[in-house]
This record gives sequence, C-alpha cells and structure tokens, in this order.
Amino acid sequence: MGAMSPWHWAIVALVVVILFGSKKLPDAARGLGRSLRIFKSEVKEMQNDNRTPAPTAQSAPPAQSAPAELPVADTTTAPVTPPAPVQPQSQHTEPKSA
Repeated sequence: MGAMSPWHWAIVALVVVILFGSKKLPDAARGLGRSLRIFKSEVKEMQNDNRTPAPTAQSAPPAQSAPAELPVADTTTAPVTPPAPVQPQSQHTEPKSA
C-alpha cells in the first residue's frame, strides 16, 4: 500500500480537472513552464557571475590611493540614572451615594 497505483493517479488527475477546469490547466502549465525557464536562466547567470575571474591588480591600474582612515566614534557613555519611581496618589474618594 506504500506507492500509489495508476488508479490513484487517475483519481487525482480527475479531481484536478474537476477543480480547475480543462481551460485553466494549459494556462497554468504554460505559466509554470515560463517561471521555470526564468528561474533556470537566473541560476545560470548567477553561476556565470561567480566563475568570471576578477581583474588582477597587475592588469588594472589603481584608480585611487587607499582612502584615509576614518575617525573612530567615541563609544564611552555617561552612566544613566534611572527615573524616580512614580508614587500613587493617596487621595481616594468614595463614591457618593444619592
């Protein structure tokens, strides 16, 4: 009972045709095919980008000298004192009865 028999696949295909209709299935398959083609071309382009060798220092003259060192920010901070606790007001009035 592990693998699906051909009858199972036929029932699954019939349910898909009933749910989506025979008109929408070719359009969906066409869109899926286009998406896969675009995905494959992007993956190949990324792989080609990684394979192209970077220009070496000998072949390309340096455009500028190394940038000057940037100043380092002062990371020391003054100690922060916590705010004073808020005291609840002790004025509690009872509701007046009529």
